[in-house]
Amino acid sequence: MMWIAGVPAIHVAKAFIASTVAVIFSGIVAAKAQQRYHPVMKNPPANLQLDWGHLAIVALIIGGAIVANIGLDFPAAGVWAAIVLGGFIRPTPWGEVSKSMKGALFLIALVRSASLMPVKELPLPSAHTTFGLGFVSAVFDNIPLTALALYQGGYDWGLLAFAVGFGGSMIWFGSSAGVAISNLYPQAKNTLTWLREGWHVPVAYVLGFATLYLLLGWHPDAIPAK
Repeated sequence: MMWIAGVPAIHVAKAFIASTVAVIFSGIVAAKAQQRYHPVMKNPPANLQLDWGHLAIVALIIGGAIVANIGLDFPAAGVWAAIVLGGFIRPTPWGEVSKSMKGALFLIALVRSASLMPVKELPLPSAHTTFGLGFVSAVFDNIPLTALALYQGGYDWGLLAFAVGFGGSMIWFGSSAGVAISNLYPQAKNTLTWLREGWHVPVAYVLGFATLYLLLGWHPDAIPAK
């Protein structure tokens, strides 16, 4: 979203510093929990094969989005072109569209609601407000929050990208990935269980944000509000 809005990728890339710290901490805790829940098999099935066709379709979609964004300033065109081309490689599972329609409409409504909020009445962008947005993202979804920040302008986009991206994972409905996973596994929608089992995610967020801020500080971008 930031890239499409005109934020240079290099301004967002420093978020990898915070992400690395967060993933190392949270990944170790989560891996140990996963091992207790379902241990890794020492002798996995030998007949597992990678579907190179599906992998090629994923590469087409990503490449199409990049090319269409650079050439047409309209990445959706590249994504849909890749989906159509991918249909010649593997059958397109159109049935998944109906399953995801409710979630897609919900996200569109959230982004629209965010765009209607009075930007001038929001707190001024700062390291402290950006840190807080990470926690807000966990209960308000990171897509509308990012849209709202882009409308407001003046953020350190690397810090914001990590805050709303990783922070949204503190609760299942704070990120699109969490919503998608919970649609497949409805038991994940138990917020108390999510917090109890995923306590390490908020801790990893604080560690990652603090590391990035202490290393590089706060450098707001000059991109004006829309």
